[in-house]
Amino acid sequence: MASRRILKKRVKDVCTLLTMECLLKTLQVSGDKKDRLDKIVGDVLDLRDDFVSRISHTEPGNVKGYYRKFHEDFSNKVENVAGELDKLCD
Repeated sequence: MASRRILKKRVKDVCTLLTMECLLKTLQVSGDKKDRLDKIVGDVLDLRDDFVSRISHTEPGNVKGYYRKFHEDFSNKVENVAGELDKLCD
């Protein structure tokens, strides 16, 4: 149970950092880019909720494979959001 709790905390921490990055970028840009950043913040919050709930409902019988896929999916989503932020603010 403790490892699930730690994993949930790490997912929340990463999503918090992404949200803070979006909010800092909002101060640097104007116009349509602010609207896009607001949408990205909403996507990050949905990402956090989705992955925290996935931790709570582990697939029985294939725990190792489940968490391997979980880590891959989470990494890909975080990289996509970070890429959107970089592309939007360059």
